[in-house]
Amino acid sequence: MRPREFDHDDVLRIAFDQFWRKGVRGTSLSDIARDAGVQRGSLYNAFGSKEALFVQAYERYAGDYLVALQKALGAGSLRKRLTAFFDLTISNFRAGTPPRGCPTTRGLMELGAAEGEGLDEEARQAFANLISRITVLVQETLSAGAARGEFNGNSASAALHIITVTRGLAVLERAFGDEPQLRKIASHTIDLVLGRKGG
Repeated sequence: MRPREFDHDDVLRIAFDQFWRKGVRGTSLSDIARDAGVQRGSLYNAFGSKEALFVQAYERYAGDYLVALQKALGAGSLRKRLTAFFDLTISNFRAGTPPRGCPTTRGLMELGAAEGEGLDEEARQAFANLISRITVLVQETLSAGAARGEFNGNSASAALHIITVTRGLAVLERAFGDEPQLRKIASHTIDLVLGRKGG
């Protein structure tokens, strides 16, 4: 058997771009193979299925996104950190022409209700893992802010509230595409968590 003649990371990047733009159902391995300049059979040999390729591509995206979030949450007052968090979140939803939306929310909508129908449990777990890890990052940021006297609420509850708002923002972005509205909601959420004059 000949060795795989493609860059694994490059294929994951190309595949995820297509999955993000068109959804998993709307993306074919033939399209990915064409854009990556590889044989469709090579993708099957390397990944086994379109769904398995999606999960690997999504996990690569998730790792990169978490690094970007850590950077956004890493400097300035607590208010500035939370503002940077929402800025990155909204910019991510609005990326692309036309905007591609949130890949996690889009993927969750493609989960199958029954086995063999849509994305499976492995994909659901990948989505849940990213949301959980983002929640932990926000909670740690709030706890550090509390230690500096910038926050006096419950860090765990506030983090869940913030993450829940981001899920709502993802849906509103798809429904209306109104970025100023998203940023207004984000700013109001920070005021609710910190108090209007906090940070």
